[in-house]
Amino acid sequence: MKRIHLTYRRIPNRVLERGDEVIADLGDVIVARSRFEGMLAPLKVNGVKVIDNGYGMVYFAFVGKNYDILKVYDEEGNFKGLYIDVLAYTKRKRDTIEMLDLFLDIFIFPSGEAVLLDEDELEMALNYGLIDRKTFEFAYSVARNILEKLKRDEFPPQIVWEYEWGY
Repeated sequence: MKRIHLTYRRIPNRVLERGDEVIADLGDVIVARSRFEGMLAPLKVNGVKVIDNGYGMVYFAFVGKNYDILKVYDEEGNFKGLYIDVLAYTKRKRDTIEMLDLFLDIFIFPSGEAVLLDEDELEMALNYGLIDRKTFEFAYSVARNILEKLKRDEFPPQIVWEYEWGY
C-alpha cells in the first residue's frame, strides 16, 4: 500500500503531519484516505453534525490549486458532504504534499447547499497581524470563485465523484 506524507500548515505555527493511504496518484492530483482524529468537538454546520472523530475522508489534493476537497463519511459509511479548505498553496515533492491553510472553509451538503465557514477566524488573523490585507482578500476571492463555480455546476471537479470511501 502506497502512502503519502501530508504536511498541513496553519498560520501562525500549527502543523499537522500524517501519512495517509493513497488511493490514486495522478501526478497533479493525489487521492488519499484517512480518518478524522484528535478533534476537540464535532463540527456542526447549520445544526447538523458533519465531521467527528472516527469519520472517514477521501481527500483530493490538487497540486498548484488553492483548495483541497474532503469527501466526508460518518462511521456507518454514509456520505455527509464535501469539506473544502481554502489554501495559499498545494505543493508536491515526491511522496510529500504540503498545504498552507487560509482559514476559510466551505461545506457542501449532499443536497448541494453550500456554507462558508470560519470567516471569524480569517478576520481575527487579519486583526492580529497574522496575515496581511492582500492574503485576506485572496482567501475570499478563492472562496467566492468556488461558490460561483458550484452554482454553475462547474465544481467540484468530476474526479471527486469517481472515488468512494470503500472501507
